[in-house]
This record gives sequence, structure tokens and C-alpha cells, in this order.
Amino acid sequence: MANNVPVKSDQHKNLKVASQRSLEHVSDQHIAPINALEFAQAATSYPIILVKEPESSNYRSVVMLGLEAGENLYYSKAKWDAIYVPQSVSLVPFSLGLDPEKEKTLTTCIDLDSPFVGEDKDNALFDADGKETDFFKSAQESLGRLYESEVMTDKFIKELEANDLLLELELSITYNNNQNKKLVGLFGINEQKLTELSDEKVIDFHKRGLFIPIHAMLGSAAQINRLAQLRNQSNSKQKVSGIRFTPVTAEAKK
Repeated sequence: MANNVPVKSDQHKNLKVASQRSLEHVSDQHIAPINALEFAQAATSYPIILVKEPESSNYRSVVMLGLEAGENLYYSKAKWDAIYVPQSVSLVPFSLGLDPEKEKTLTTCIDLDSPFVGEDKDNALFDADGKETDFFKSAQESLGRLYESEVMTDKFIKELEANDLLLELELSITYNNNQNKKLVGLFGINEQKLTELSDEKVIDFHKRGLFIPIHAMLGSAAQINRLAQLRNQSNSKQKVSGIRFTPVTAEAKK
């Protein structure tokens, strides 16, 4: 488990971060957070879906990395099998967290247990005078942009909800041994409702750029075939013979 703590110059003046960082920390993650500004690039490699947070009724956008918990089909020690890497994955060992000294204030945190962090690494966080280095400033700027993107993504998802554009889905998988499996709790774009938007709403969406992430989500559904292909190329004995997203009907919910 990560040991994320707020970065403080007096406590971490000698701390450094490695230049070469692997993606091993997500080797057992089957989903990863993604923000709406990334959808267009991410859609070329991953299925993009929404899932509900278990502790609330809020949705969050993620990319699928595997077909079951603990499975990341894009990761191997030799390479990441996609050109684009989600920002939430690539910024490790840094993250945003609450500053215990300032109420309701976010600050840059670092995972002290990360193998990429230590006093013997390459990139210092602070110089000899205790001032932030360009490396650390760049990391903070990236986290700031990520936070702004997450705020925008939350507004985008609420826009989808308000216009009844979310559709509950299940992923049906058939394996070569004739076993069937369904993944539930997934949400995508309701294409029928999308076509029924008023002209006024269409113009509004277009001017605000909302159709870019919407169509990226829709197009990304085809990447589920890539997940099946990656599974079939892996060492898993259970190969996929069929896979598809299907809407969850009202009858199925009963």
C-alpha cells in the first residue's frame, strides 16, 4: 500500500526521485482513472467506461486494463502495450492529497514507500538552499493540471446525467471452454438519447466541446476486442472466444 505524505522542505530536503520509473505499481489493476481531456487519446487503446463509486452515487471515468480484478493486460516488465499512458498512472510517485496544516487545501504528496523514491535517486525535490527544484515544480504543475481536468470531468459526467445520456451496460464474455462471464456495474453513452437531443442542446454541446469526449467514449467500446486479443496472447489458459457490451434492460434489473 502506498505511503503518501505531503511534501515538506524541512522533512524531505534530501529526498530524490528516480528518472527511470516503471509502471509496475499498476501491474495488478484492471482499471485506471482517466479524465475527459484524455479520452480522445485513450480511446485509441482502451475501452473508456464509467463506474459508480461504492461509497456514493457518483460516477467516475476509467479505462479498462483487464477482464477481471487483478489483471492488467497492458503491463509487462518489458513494455506497456499501448502508446498512451493515463496521467493518473504516469505521475507516480506523486499525487494530490489534503494538507493537514491547511484545512480543505490540496497539496503535493509523495509515496515514501515507492521504489522510485530515496536519497540515492536522481532528481532532487529541493536544492541546497531548500528551494523547490525545476523537477519538483514540473511535477506540481502536472498535478495541478490533472486536478483541473478532474474537476472538468466531474462537470462533464454531471452533464451526461442531467441529460439522461448514461446507459448501464454489462460486458458479456465467452471463453473457449464454453464458460460465460458477465461484468456489471458499467456505464456508457446512450446513443439513442444522444440522437434525441434538441437542436438547441446540440449547438450548446458543440460550442462547449462536449461531443469530443462523448464520441471518444463511444468509439472506445471497440477496444474491448483489443482486451480480448491481449488476453488470448497472454499465458492465461482461459482464452476469449466472444466478447461484447450489451445494454442492461429494465427486466434484467428486476
